[in-house]
Amino acid sequence: MISAHMIAPLYSVEPAPLLRHEFSLDVGHGAVVRATLRVSALGVIEAWVGGRPSSDELLVPGWTSYEWRVRVVEHDVTTAVSARTVLGLRLGNGWYRGYLGFTGDRALYGEERAGYAELTILFEDGHVQAVVTDESWRSSTGEVLADDLYNGETIDARLSNDSWLHPGFDDSDWGAVRIVDVDEDLLVERKSPPVVRQGECAVDRVWKSPTGKTLVDFGQNLVGFLRVRVSGPAGTAVTIRHAEVIEHDELGTRPLRRAEATDRFILSGGDDVFEPTLTFHGFRYAEVTGWPGELDPTALTAVVVSTEIRQIGTFACSDPDLSQLHSNVRWGMRGNFLSVPTDCPQRDERLGWTGDLAVFAPTAAFLGDVEGFLADWLVDTELERRAAPLGTVPVVVPDALKYLDTGFPPPGATAVWGDAAVWVPWALWTAYGNEQTLRDAYPLMSAHTRSVAASLSPAGLWDSGFQFGDWLDPDAPADNPGLAKAPSGVVATASAYRTATLMAEASALLGEQQDAEEFAALSDRIGEAFRAHYVEDGRVRSDSVTAYALALGFGILDGADRRRAGDRLAELVRDAGHRISTGFAGTPFVCDALAATGHLEDAYALLLQRKAPSWLYAVTMGATTIWERWDSMLPDGSINPGDMTSFNHYAFGAVADWMHRSVAGIAPLEPGYRRILFAPQPGGGLTWAEASLDTRHGRASVRWDIEGSELRVEISVPDGTDAVLRIPGLEDESVGAGTHTRRADVLRSNEGGGR
Repeated sequence: MISAHMIAPLYSVEPAPLLRHEFSLDVGHGAVVRATLRVSALGVIEAWVGGRPSSDELLVPGWTSYEWRVRVVEHDVTTAVSARTVLGLRLGNGWYRGYLGFTGDRALYGEERAGYAELTILFEDGHVQAVVTDESWRSSTGEVLADDLYNGETIDARLSNDSWLHPGFDDSDWGAVRIVDVDEDLLVERKSPPVVRQGECAVDRVWKSPTGKTLVDFGQNLVGFLRVRVSGPAGTAVTIRHAEVIEHDELGTRPLRRAEATDRFILSGGDDVFEPTLTFHGFRYAEVTGWPGELDPTALTAVVVSTEIRQIGTFACSDPDLSQLHSNVRWGMRGNFLSVPTDCPQRDERLGWTGDLAVFAPTAAFLGDVEGFLADWLVDTELERRAAPLGTVPVVVPDALKYLDTGFPPPGATAVWGDAAVWVPWALWTAYGNEQTLRDAYPLMSAHTRSVAASLSPAGLWDSGFQFGDWLDPDAPADNPGLAKAPSGVVATASAYRTATLMAEASALLGEQQDAEEFAALSDRIGEAFRAHYVEDGRVRSDSVTAYALALGFGILDGADRRRAGDRLAELVRDAGHRISTGFAGTPFVCDALAATGHLEDAYALLLQRKAPSWLYAVTMGATTIWERWDSMLPDGSINPGDMTSFNHYAFGAVADWMHRSVAGIAPLEPGYRRILFAPQPGGGLTWAEASLDTRHGRASVRWDIEGSELRVEISVPDGTDAVLRIPGLEDESVGAGTHTRRADVLRSNEGGGR
């Protein structure tokens, strides 16, 4: 079969290139049985067959570590081919050629876009016809004058004409194409889900700002673009700027930094519909200028865009603010799981920061079926690690930072961020029980753990080299987010202990006995060093909430030290007025550490605090996603003065994992929920909570209610599984598949609530 090539216009152009090829079906072979289109691009690609889009996917083929792999995406287009058919392509800049990173650089991977298409047509008699991208194709440009993920898209509807997608179009004035040399080994089959439209949000409110700007609120901070329906004089330019917040009654664009987040639409003079599908924005609000006449709110629709991840987990409770917090976590994940798991979707960054995912992975694995999505990302993580100067896991994947002249971060292993190499695969194994996913990630996991071992001091501490530490400690200055109360050595050494411990378990599970012994010894060494150098009579060095949360949450302390540390943690939390005192490293583990040491009500008081810094402070300020900083918006409605202020950043949403396991009470006793622990821990004045999860075995659910002096718990156990029901104040009970209801005295439950 003839092989396709990557092709590009003969001469480079800035508008989005169009590529076209017209062909006839081979005759004498009967009906077409199947037609399959395989497409890829250096950049992003949109394809049409017979005048119809080949699929509803967006930003194909997505972002990977392009140096080593570029996805090929397959679509069934059987119904689109006919006797005479046109195969058409449009190329966008995407991550490959567009602006990327926070330095104002672009085209990090290459200077030219190129498209790849291979249409395979199977006939009734077994004959196969192939139509591929080669030098016979023609090229031109259309209505998309400019496109960029950060800056937005410019579309001139006067240039829109779909006749080029149909047979008989005269393309004699179109240009030639040329073959772009790409190693065929780079082209790999896509194994991750596509990016698609996930829903729509209508306009919630339209008003005029003090400076006379037309502002629009969609009621939800989201990721995607606007569908715009508009009629007006030909040549009229409508400009739409996007932002997440309003500040001083105007669009709050400062957090976007260099990202323009602006779409420009030039009207044809007829009834126009614009959808800028070669870009995406993180926004709740839009500023509209140039609109002909009065703006009809129904003319604007926010299209929500994300990787197609099936929702599998739910949570709700009697506190509306806490339920809203959970919704914010879900929306934050939806917006940031776009081709890669990003840190933020709005500013000039949108990178796959490993630290964010390291702490959020358990929450993500409950909310949606993320196994394929994150397993694919781990492939790039290993490829980037192998290529890194010291063979260590980079802090972003794909690693765009290596192309930016920042000197940041210096090479070397990092705690929490680099630990994503172990913590993420382990979270997937715990959630889904797929041993192959763990085995595939094992080379990455073991290599990272050994890089951690090589970074330890002779004393067994990880107290040298660059570390992010407890990033975004709420007491850190706005301009120095790494200045935390917990010393970076304490954070890194505790994280190293967790990584080595998990690796010992993973190695034993996979039959790597020699590795298991190596990593178990490493875990013991780190634990002994931590206790010897950082712990005295249950006090952990720095005496900070994060230091205790990690030491307790990772199981480094036991016996009297554990009891004293738990009591001291609770004391610190109370002294802070149950306000947050932790950053990226400590936040995911603090509620667990409190509850596990007998301080459940302190965990609830921390969770339900509404004064800043707290999880619910943002909710009281109207947030509909998780913020990057605890005070991304200050109480007076002004934006935090720090240069790094996102309003959609899921890391602090990692607390939802504790909400699922402890507030509602559903957790795996065995990987993949083959055995389930139902252990609700009522508290905080909540009168009910519920959660459900579509496990690999079926739906599991739990709901508890406090009715007068009685606690009522109802659980549903999927077929083929069994469960342990743990109600505070009662003995553990083993139950089989089916629905089970139990009741207990509230007073007895409260007495046992710290277990």
